Amino acid sequence: MTVNAKLLRSGPLLALAAACILSACNHNPPAYQAPVRTYKKQPAQAAIANMQLAIEYMKLNQLANARDCIERALSENSSNPDVQATAALVYERLNDLGKAERSYETAIRLSKNDPRIANSFAGFLCRTGKTAAGEKMFNDVTRNPLYTTPEVALVNAGVCVRSAGNLVDADRYFTRALAIRPNMPEALLQQGNVAFDRGDAAQARDIVQRYLAVNPPSPEILWLGFRSQRKLGDPVAAAVYARRVQTEFPNSEQA
Repeated sequence: MTVNAKLLRSGPLLALAAACILSACNHNPPAYQAPVRTYKKQPAQAAIANMQLAIEYMKLNQLANARDCIERALSENSSNPDVQATAALVYERLNDLGKAERSYETAIRLSKNDPRIANSFAGFLCRTGKTAAGEKMFNDVTRNPLYTTPEVALVNAGVCVRSAGNLVDADRYFTRALAIRPNMPEALLQQGNVAFDRGDAAQARDIVQRYLAVNPPSPEILWLGFRSQRKLGDPVAAAVYARRVQTEFPNSEQA
């Protein structure tokens, strides 16, 4: 929602897309729980239960179980747009991109362009190399009055075009997001990464400092600080960031 490997590694689109649909479920299932049986009078409720099980199995990376549960949910109530959108996430994780796209298209149709689902579908389009279509859909989401966090869609659009090498438009999207929410962590991090990619290590360093002044640290922002200071020729300042990553986030990829 061929897959752009860099975008999949960087994660924000996928993470935001999943969060929009999966946020309601926080419990952990047992090692294996069979799909819920369909009750004759309650197929809609059974579909929701199986959708939630599929979500939990995705969190545990038990994709075969997730597929079993979501396909049972689809057989019980294929007209539920959230079931279709969750199926799209499951199929994408299984690298069945054709089924994923069809499920997203069905979810959009059933939900009458629900901006939450449209935001997820736009991310899928970007991750699968359909940058122009994904960017357009993100822009449509930002203009939808039912979508209460347009800055999220703007950051997603920026990540999308940045993955295609368009740093100028990416920076514009991040700037627009920060105009709405000035201390937004993801927008600051992404704008700092764009500055670094553009060769402006000084601006990247300044954005890191701005980020840390108003947000808790993350391994990604400390890593950007380390790279920026090293490129600026300040090994002492770079070492400070390196120590912070290793001390505060010892299990992170950056450490």
